[in-house]
Amino acid sequence: MSCESKTIDVLRESGHKMTPQRMMILTSLRHASGHLSAADIFERVKAAYPYVDISTVYRTLTVLKDLRLISETHMGGGDATFEWVGVERHHHLICRKCNGVTLLDHHYLEGLGGQIAKDLGFGADMDHFAIFGLCAACQRELTGN
Repeated sequence: MSCESKTIDVLRESGHKMTPQRMMILTSLRHASGHLSAADIFERVKAAYPYVDISTVYRTLTVLKDLRLISETHMGGGDATFEWVGVERHHHLICRKCNGVTLLDHHYLEGLGGQIAKDLGFGADMDHFAIFGLCAACQRELTGN
């Protein structure tokens, strides 16, 4: 079964239709080389559907996020960014000084969700994190090493 047909099935099973606008939003996310903001997605969809409204993009992103078809991450730049969940699970280390971004494999955080549930009884969404700090180069610069 193709990625597109699985997505359509998930939408239908949850009582949603696959509209042309939703398809364009999904296609934009699936084929993006990185994270996209709602404004980025809106510009891409608007090129094909000039009468689409930004509120359609936000509503669709909410539906897709609730269905766990996409992830939302706050990367420190103000706007939330979105990514297709089909991408291998990963997180981001973001340097507060140089704004460099390093991918962090999910295995570093795999046990954290279970530990939070066990200790605190809280079911954490462990899909996509942005962790802020200082990269090795900026730490060396600060310490003079």
